Amino acid sequence: MANGWARDGAIQDQIDDTISDAVALARARMIAGEGLDYCEDCGEDIPAARRKALPASRTCIACQTLRDAKLRSAGINRRGSKDSQLR
Repeated sequence: MANGWARDGAIQDQIDDTISDAVALARARMIAGEGLDYCEDCGEDIPAARRKALPASRTCIACQTLRDAKLRSAGINRRGSKDSQLR
């Protein structure tokens, strides 16, 4: 059942689009190519266990944690608030 002027299934379409965008972003961030023995950021040795688990890893865990902390989500709020829809 749709609400207001939205057609039936519009909410599910929004959910599907959000999931598709998240999957595309995750695939774009996947590491690929040759891995390194030493971190490209700090030069420290990348542990063998990390290289075995992620053969394409190019950073140590500490540097990758710093990189991940810098990432921001620039997602779109597809649903919007009710207030913005009433104006």
